[in-house]
Amino acid sequence: MPSYVIAGASRGIGLQFVLDLLARGDVVIALARNPEASRGLQNIKDRKNLHIIKADIADAASLKRAAEETAKATGGGLDVLINNGVYQDKTYIYNTLVDFPSTEELVSDFTKSFNTNVLGPILTTNAFLPLLKKGTQKKVITLNTGLADTKLILDIEYPKLTSYSISKAALDMVNVKYALALKKEGFSFLNISPGLVDTQAPPKPEEMGEVMEMITAFKKGYPDWTPMPMPTAESVGLMLEIIDKLTVENSGKFVSHKVGDFLSTCRYTEADY
Repeated sequence: MPSYVIAGASRGIGLQFVLDLLARGDVVIALARNPEASRGLQNIKDRKNLHIIKADIADAASLKRAAEETAKATGGGLDVLINNGVYQDKTYIYNTLVDFPSTEELVSDFTKSFNTNVLGPILTTNAFLPLLKKGTQKKVITLNTGLADTKLILDIEYPKLTSYSISKAALDMVNVKYALALKKEGFSFLNISPGLVDTQAPPKPEEMGEVMEMITAFKKGYPDWTPMPMPTAESVGLMLEIIDKLTVENSGKFVSHKVGDFLSTCRYTEADY
């Protein structure tokens, strides 16, 4: 049976990946920075084929230990790695590059964003590469966002969610670089947008103006788009269909959960954050 590592498995999309893969009978290694505090993981900790490991994707030492524990659980190999961890500070979410309160706050926000959103997947991928090389599928999936699509953002003229968008755009290049470096070894790397998913609390009243501005911008590019968050299970189900079809010929692509026929000539289709 195939083995999966889910980085960022404590809640939301990561936890749903764990649940869906366990339901298929796969071996699942769930990485979480504080698994004891995850009600979702604790509720299923005794499930067959589940291994919960404490790891911080921004900490290379903890990832090395997690890879060692994973090797013991899987017999030394790994088929699929799913990078799901993300950082976004709501304090600065609606700041543009020119209106951060101070240079220090801008640097702090960008540093934290890049440490988690860019270096995190790099450190995680590198830690598990020796195991993936011994696996049968050799797939690395990284969750991204339509907000990282530079053409889309230029078209809809939306300048906010700044450090998040920029770090996620850098993550697209990370995916391409890995794909090129390891294609001859049979690896398949994919960035995928999960869409607008119901994983967060509704916006506060004071946030509604900003939310409506963002929705208006997106509808400029996609007039038929409906800003209705989909259930987590729906998004993960669509992504798993794509992951299952992924081959080395498609390595390096950045696709939407809506891609449908995976063999698309586009690197990114139907942008939907």
